[in-house]
Amino acid sequence: MATTLDSTTGLDPAELDRLPAPARLQRCAAEVARLRAAGAADPARAARIAALKRWQAARLAQTHADLLADPGHASGARFFLEELYGGHDFSQRDAELARVLPMLSRLLPAGGLATLADAVELDALSERLDQAMADSLGEADAARIDAKRYAASFRAVGTRADRERQVALVERAGASLRKLVRHPLLGRLLSAMESPARLAGLAQMHQFLVRGHAAFRGLDDADAFVATIVARERALIATIAAGGEPPALDLPQGRAVS
Repeated sequence: MATTLDSTTGLDPAELDRLPAPARLQRCAAEVARLRAAGAADPARAARIAALKRWQAARLAQTHADLLADPGHASGARFFLEELYGGHDFSQRDAELARVLPMLSRLLPAGGLATLADAVELDALSERLDQAMADSLGEADAARIDAKRYAASFRAVGTRADRERQVALVERAGASLRKLVRHPLLGRLLSAMESPARLAGLAQMHQFLVRGHAAFRGLDDADAFVATIVARERALIATIAAGGEPPALDLPQGRAVS
């Protein structure tokens, strides 16, 4: 039976959804900082977590290889699969967000805060699930993780609702970014914020928004793009929940996955 995990901040998802974006962002940023500190405390455990994240990054790249190869979708796919739903360490970005939340609340439109809140909640939930799976698998080499063992660990750690929440947050962040791209002044605002953000130590947070804005502006059809990623990820969750597994990855032994 799967172990039911607490939500990212000790609140259930419905309660998180009722919070204003600044409060949700603050709570989730604090939780992901706590999780990352715990994950880094033991070097051996940190290596296992990193190996799992590399395996999952390779799986995402394989599942969505057509989007990454399509000039009309490549920029959006890289942003989604590497910066939103991938295995990058966003500790600095999330620390920046928590520190300057009052300023962000004044400067950014509501949609910008909602996008950040979705991204940081997704980061916290993914980190919790990744750490639990890494503990379950016990591998410090991504090439030693295979699809069968991954699927078994996936079923044993977390619940179907946890996994569906991950995808729902990806979907919501995509909808928020699509709306932000239509904001007539946001591009100028982000450009104007570059120097102040760098001087204030907020470079990573600012670049996350800039890259997300640019990625969606470059998409041929943002709605269809997000719908494609969401449908594929939900189909994979259903496959694994039913006892199946993701397609095998060809990872040579001892070779790191980029």
